[in-house]
Amino acid sequence: MSDRSRTPSPAADDSPSGAVSLVPESEAVTLWYTKPGAEEKVIEEGLPVGNGRLGALVTGHPSRDVLGLADATLWTGHANAALQSDGQFPYGTEDFGTLGMLAKACVDIPAHTTAAVGDYRRTLDMSNGLVTATYEFGGVTYRREVFSSHPDDVVVVRLSQSGGGSYTGSLTLAGTRDEKVTADAGAAEASFAATFTNSLRYATLVKAAGAGGTVSATGTKVTFSECAEVVLVVSGGTNYKADASVEYKDADLVPLAVARDKAARAAEAGGSALLAGHVADFQRLQKRTTVNLGSSSAAQRAMETPARLAARAAPGASPDPELEASYLEFGRYLTICGSRDSLPAGLQGLWLDSNTPAWMSDYHTDINVQMNYWLADRAGLSECFDAFTDYCVAQLPGWRATTEALFQDPRNGFRNTSGKVAGWTLAISANVWGGNGWWWHPAGNAWVCNSLYEHYEYTQDPADLAKIYPLLKGACEFWEARLITTTVAGREVLVDDHDWSPEHGPRNARGITYAQELVWQLFKNYREAAAELGRDAAYAATVDGLRQKLHLPEVSAGSGRLEEWMSEDNLGETTHRHLSAHVGLFPGDRVSLQDSPASLIAGATKLLEARGMDSFGWATAWRSLCWARLNHADKAYQCVLTVMKPSVDFGNGTAGNFFDMYSFGGSSVFQIDANLGTPVAMIEMLVQSRPGRVELLPALPDAWAATGSVTGIGVRGGFTVDMAWQAGQVATATLHGTPGRTTTVVSGDRSRRVTIPSSGSVTVSPPAHTTDQR
Repeated sequence: MSDRSRTPSPAADDSPSGAVSLVPESEAVTLWYTKPGAEEKVIEEGLPVGNGRLGALVTGHPSRDVLGLADATLWTGHANAALQSDGQFPYGTEDFGTLGMLAKACVDIPAHTTAAVGDYRRTLDMSNGLVTATYEFGGVTYRREVFSSHPDDVVVVRLSQSGGGSYTGSLTLAGTRDEKVTADAGAAEASFAATFTNSLRYATLVKAAGAGGTVSATGTKVTFSECAEVVLVVSGGTNYKADASVEYKDADLVPLAVARDKAARAAEAGGSALLAGHVADFQRLQKRTTVNLGSSSAAQRAMETPARLAARAAPGASPDPELEASYLEFGRYLTICGSRDSLPAGLQGLWLDSNTPAWMSDYHTDINVQMNYWLADRAGLSECFDAFTDYCVAQLPGWRATTEALFQDPRNGFRNTSGKVAGWTLAISANVWGGNGWWWHPAGNAWVCNSLYEHYEYTQDPADLAKIYPLLKGACEFWEARLITTTVAGREVLVDDHDWSPEHGPRNARGITYAQELVWQLFKNYREAAAELGRDAAYAATVDGLRQKLHLPEVSAGSGRLEEWMSEDNLGETTHRHLSAHVGLFPGDRVSLQDSPASLIAGATKLLEARGMDSFGWATAWRSLCWARLNHADKAYQCVLTVMKPSVDFGNGTAGNFFDMYSFGGSSVFQIDANLGTPVAMIEMLVQSRPGRVELLPALPDAWAATGSVTGIGVRGGFTVDMAWQAGQVATATLHGTPGRTTTVVSGDRSRRVTIPSSGSVTVSPPAHTTDQR
C-alpha cells in the first residue's frame, strides 16, 4: 500500500464551499431499493464500492449497516513451484493461496431501527460513485454516503442530516481470522494488525470524526454521541509489493502505520472535502463515455431494481432500454472501482463474503481474466487496464522460472515432445506470487499476450508496447520450442503438441483449434510489435515464418461445423460452456465476415448454434459477443437478456444488486466476468473495430433501434467514436483521434477512408462511398 501515489483531499478549511459537483439523483444512473440489504445475503443484496485496491459491500441498514471489506493484495499462498504426482499444480488455499476478506465493519445506530424510520431509499449511484441510504426519523431526513476514495485510499462512511437531528452510535471493527482489535480512546481509533504464514503483513484501522457531540473508542469500536455529522474512516492494507526480486513483499512497510497515517489525514480533511475529492476523481473516468439506448416508460422507471429486472424477464415484456444501459454502466462502474493501480480484478473482483471464495478468486487464464479486461478500452477506461499489464510484467519472472524448471517434468502430459523448452507459459489459474494452480495451460501465454497487445491497439502508446514486449517475445520462444510438424492434405504444417481444449474433450489432442488460433494471433502481434519498436527483426521474421506454416482450423465435412479438434468428430460436449474453437472470431480477428471464406463463417455459425444460447453468465456473454461479430443482432441481444434475467433458486442470472450469479453445486456464487463481458457485447452491437476498420451499428437490435446515442467509445487505432442513430440508421458520427491517423469507417454497405485533421476530430456521417475525408 506504500507504493500508491495520491493527491489526498485538502483539509476541511481549505475545501472551497460547494466543491462537490454531484450529478443530481434525478439525472444520475442509479440502482435503487426500498429496503436494506441482508447481511446473510450480502453478495446478492449488498452494494459495492471500491478504489481499485480497497473494496466493500454495503448493506445500508439504518440501525446496523455491515461493510464487508477486501484488499486486492490480501493473498495467502506462495509461488507454488512444485508439481503433484500427475505433473500438474496443487490448487489449495495454503499452497496456491486465495484472496480473502480484510475485515468487517459494522455501523450501529440503535435508535434507527427499520420499524422507527420511514421513506427509506437505498441507491447505488453510478454517476457519482456512491452508495447512499436516506430515511426519515423524528421529522429529520438522515443521509448516509459510503465510498472508497482513490485519492485518499480509504473507505468513508459519511453520516449527515437535514438539521435538528444527531447521531449516536458506533463503528465496530472485526477481523475475519480471530485478529485482536484494540482501541485508542483519545484518537477515536480501533485497529488490528496480523501476519499470514507466508509472511504477508496486513492491518485495518477505523477512525471517527464528528461535528458537535463527542467521539471516542472502546474495546473493538469507535463511538460517536450527539453528533450533527459523523465521518467514519476505514483504512487498511498489506505490505504486498509487485516485485519478484523481494518475493512480492516490502519488508520495510508496516501496514498499521500506513493505515493510521491515511486515516488521520482523511479525518482531518472532513466529509465535504473527502466527498469532493472522490467525486472529482471518479467522474474524471465515468464521464468519458455516455450511453443512451432509448427511453423507458414511466412505469418502468417507477419500479425498484429487483422488480424491474423481474418485469423485463417476464414473457412478452416490453424492452427496457434504460435498464439495459444501466447494466452497461454497472460494468463501467465495477471497472473503475475494481481496477486502478493495484492488482487486477480476479474472479470476484474486490467483493467477497468469506475467506473461501469460489476458485480462490484467482486469475483464470482460459477466458475469465481476459473477459474482465475487454471492457476497459472500449468504455473509455484505458488506464483501468494498466493493473492487468503491470500484474503480468511483475509475474513474468516467476512464470518463466517455473516453466523452465517444471514444464518438461515427465509427469506432465502437456510437456513438449521435442524435449525443448524456452520462454514462459502458465497454468489455468494464476496467483499473485508468480505462481500457478491446477493444470498447465500452454496456450494461456498466447491469450494473455494477445489481450495485452490489443490494449496497445486501442491506446497506441509505444511505452506500453515496450513494457509488454518481453512477454510477447517469451511466449513466442515457448511456442517455437513447442510446435511440432505434421502433414495435412499433403502439406507440412505446424501444430500444438498434446493439449486440452478448455475445458472438455481429450487431454492429449494435438492441433486444437483454440491453440492454433491464439498462437497465430500471437505471432502476428509479435511481428507488428517488433516492427513498431524496431527490435529483433531477424527473430520477428522467424516467428512470421512459423505463423505462415501453422495449420488453420477446418470445417467438418460431416457436421458442417468448425472443428474444435483435428477431427471430423466432436470429441467433447456439444453444448459446453466454453467457446474455445471460436476464439479466432472473438476476441480474435482472423475469422471475420469481411475476410474469411463463406464456408468458414458457416462452420463457425453452426458450431455456435450447437453450443446453445443459455449457459453460465460469462459463457452467455461470450456467445453474445460471437453473435455480434456475426452481425446476428437478435441472438446477441437475446443472450444479453439471458444474462440479465433474475437469479432464482440458486440459478444462473442477475442478483438484485446486478452481480452475476453462477449456479454451482446446489448454490450460486458471484463471478464478475459476466458483469464486465456482457457490456462489451452491448458495445460490439453498436461499434466494432479491427485494425484499420471501424464499423457502426453492425448488430443493432430492434429494442434499441428507434433512437439512441453513445459518446467516447474506444476503437482500435487510437480513436474514440461519438454516434447517434434514428430508425436503425446512423444519424451522425464523429471520430476523434491524433491528427494524421487514418482508418476506414463502415456503416452497412458504405465505407469511408478517414484521416483525422489538425482539429483532432472529423464528422463521418452519414457514411458514403468516399475515398478520403479530412
